[in-house]
Amino acid sequence: MNLLVALTKYFGHKDFRPAQKEIIDEINSGNNVLAVLPTGAGKSICFQIPALISKNYSIVISPLIALMKDQVDSLNKSDEIAAFINSTQSYFETEKVLQDIHFGKIKIVYVAPERLENPEFAVRLKNLN
Repeated sequence: MNLLVALTKYFGHKDFRPAQKEIIDEINSGNNVLAVLPTGAGKSICFQIPALISKNYSIVISPLIALMKDQVDSLNKSDEIAAFINSTQSYFETEKVLQDIHFGKIKIVYVAPERLENPEFAVRLKNLN
């Protein structure tokens, strides 16, 4: 899937906003990027598009449970490609997300920062592709 197909399919846009494509191209080239954009400039698309077109999954660290839910709900409108792992979930819900990542169903997982303090959990994420 190319950039514009992903942009249209998952976000309903036909063109990128200023700076988005440049940021995405840098990420896709394997470069580290610090992108500072104003509120409403579409920062999320800058990391979501590369994740969606990659063969691997991506981890987004977010301390805000409501933001995780909003982002996941938005991404999952056409396909179930995103999930979150946070304190609102049971052990079995978390295991299902990890299994879905393992089988390539999930492309983006939002994780609360405190989850990464658990060494076993961090190693498990690392061992997924």
